[in-house]
Amino acid sequence: MIEATSCGGVVIFRGKILVLYKNYKNKYEGWVLPKGTVEHGEDFKETAVREVLEETGVKASIIKYIGMSQYSFTIPEDTVTKQVHWYLMMADSYYSKPQREEFFMDSGYYKYHEAYHLLKFSNERQILEKAYEEYQDMKRNSQWGTYSYK
Repeated sequence: MIEATSCGGVVIFRGKILVLYKNYKNKYEGWVLPKGTVEHGEDFKETAVREVLEETGVKASIIKYIGMSQYSFTIPEDTVTKQVHWYLMMADSYYSKPQREEFFMDSGYYKYHEAYHLLKFSNERQILEKAYEEYQDMKRNSQWGTYSYK
């Protein structure tokens, strides 16, 4: 078994959530949250910020840690068990540009219920739900945009 660790973000700008559409040779098609593999020497927060920027072109800042999801998948040689650490993040604009080299064909900001139904994986829907609740709590308490995770 291979163990892998990734980090990603639930990126919000003006109440809308950033999602990506991936299409790999028509085998994999679906909307996902931005995430990627931790590189040597990086901490999880650095990975999340870098991956969001690489995959979407979005400069986002971390607001707080949301939690971890875990799943397994099979590759020809082995089974991969992956842990993904998620952060609630705030973007500075609606701009996004999908990373074509990683087979992302589209990206954009969607209302919560739209993003929720677009997402392909149930574990990402659960993380989105948790992150959006945090976002709403922070907005209600006038904390959104005034606090950043250390």
